[in-house]
Amino acid sequence: MIKDKIVVVGAGSWGTALALVLASKESNDVYIWEYNKELAEILETERENKKLLPGVKFPDNLHVTNEDKDLLKDAKAVIFSIPSQVLRGVVARFSNQMRSDLLIVNTGKGIEISSGLRLSEVIKDEILGKYHNNIVVLSGPTHAEEVCKGIPTTIVAAGKLEKAKAVQEIFNTEAFRVYVNEDIVGVELGGAVKNCLALGAGISDGLGFGDNTKAALITRGVAEMIRFGEKCGANPTTFYGLTGIGDLIVTCASQHSRNRYVGEKLGKGYTLKEILEGMTMVAEGVPTVKAVYTKAQELNVSMPIVEAVYKVLYEDEKAASMVKELMSRDLKEEF
Repeated sequence: MIKDKIVVVGAGSWGTALALVLASKESNDVYIWEYNKELAEILETERENKKLLPGVKFPDNLHVTNEDKDLLKDAKAVIFSIPSQVLRGVVARFSNQMRSDLLIVNTGKGIEISSGLRLSEVIKDEILGKYHNNIVVLSGPTHAEEVCKGIPTTIVAAGKLEKAKAVQEIFNTEAFRVYVNEDIVGVELGGAVKNCLALGAGISDGLGFGDNTKAALITRGVAEMIRFGEKCGANPTTFYGLTGIGDLIVTCASQHSRNRYVGEKLGKGYTLKEILEGMTMVAEGVPTVKAVYTKAQELNVSMPIVEAVYKVLYEDEKAASMVKELMSRDLKEEF
């Protein structure tokens, strides 16, 4: 049987989980590229990502490598699972291997601080224009810790319809259901903004607030997401789906959420420096809140929750005082 070669760039928890989904299909031959040669060798030898996803063994059709020369040759798709602020450099590394028949999938969630660009736009910056329509974004309410165990999950592939459907076909399994959406702007912004709001949800938890507060934060967060998205050209209905409300709920509520965890620690009085130094994984909301806040200011979009989170992270405002400020804003109609 001739197998489809698929390359996953990035051996973090999400990249590993997606590689496991792909490798669950015997028709695929999956390669994970890890930039650290020593770590790549450990993962390939131990056949398990013991640090990030312990207990989940790699099947025989999943390989880990540090070699990037000609890695994308004959590949059907390349999946980038890279932190948002270093994505540009990694894409540039593989840019000369792009082809017209290669699907280019990004799974990261964020906005590049230096440029204010969405991540699909960052990829476009680093590859030839004739490959731009091959870019698809894969996003939704998903935690690697559950996906790798085959727990039922739904996600969205966004891009040009033909390409999005091709990615849908590649990833879809009995436990990993993929929907398609042509609103790549809305899908990307939903994934970025929800991380900022999850920091706020964590702050609420850290301050000892309850379900009422979190429900209010999620609901008003959706309003901010829609206002911001519309100004950026997104379809507002996208934010009522999996990559808006769905992703926001799971990220604000789950114990797996790195962003909620960072917020909780902030609410308990830890400094951002202390929190980040104690983490092994990236909380994308930390840099993204700076990018979203800056963009919202430029577009004159009201995002009071994001603004409050930004002030706690970057202006050393006390979390409790920011909650008081939010609750004391001018009274207004809900819609």
